[in-house]
Amino acid sequence: VSELVFVPHAAPLVAGQLIGRRKRFFADVLLASGERVVAHCVNTGRMEGLLVPGRRVLLSPARPGRKLAYTWELLELDSGWVGVNTIMANRLVRAVLEARVLRGFRRFTELSAEYPYGKASRVDFRLASKSREHFIEVKNCHLVYPDRVAYFPDAESERALRHLEELTRVVKSGRAASVLFTVQRTDARRVRPSDVHDPRFAAAARRAGRAGVAFRALEIRPTPLGYRVLGELPVDLAPYDLTPVHRYREALAQTP
Repeated sequence: VSELVFVPHAAPLVAGQLIGRRKRFFADVLLASGERVVAHCVNTGRMEGLLVPGRRVLLSPARPGRKLAYTWELLELDSGWVGVNTIMANRLVRAVLEARVLRGFRRFTELSAEYPYGKASRVDFRLASKSREHFIEVKNCHLVYPDRVAYFPDAESERALRHLEELTRVVKSGRAASVLFTVQRTDARRVRPSDVHDPRFAAAARRAGRAGVAFRALEIRPTPLGYRVLGELPVDLAPYDLTPVHRYREALAQTP
């Protein structure tokens, strides 16, 4: 399979089985050796559909001196590996930007991360050239339903809503802005804003799209060796029937 960029893991990963997550930050894992360990869970969201006890997981060893010896990186579902380390989203996007492989993100002379703008906000990336500024906000999307659509967010997010409002002001001021979703799994065909989980975000996304904010998504295949950025997925901002999405959500909530 062709790919845009390959980003290897910083160190070999350690295999285990998920026991469960607690207090959002801690994942209990049974290693293949029989040892039970606690790994840092970077994703502090709801992780709907991902917290399945008994599933195979891969952990990265932490730097010496850190309280928790491992970080939870990947989870194996029936559909394949899913990346659960949300910090990787920005690292992967940075690798893609530096490789200049995405249409519209190739011609720049400056690449800045965590760039301050708006009302006390920081945008994930700012691209600049002599004549142009382009602000890029990265959102990690891991919730995929049986309709093979990835939905973002999986819970109400005031922060994500604020980012959309800031980007809308950016484009109205004459500069360019994009939301770039990273989908760290390969069973989605497209991405939608979730009216079921956060109707305010979905409405703001449609307003931002009408104002000129671009919405794009990267399909990423996590593997035990690293992350393969395969290409783009379409982002669909159009309104849709919420009935099946509510049904998917309820079914997932009842899954042990």
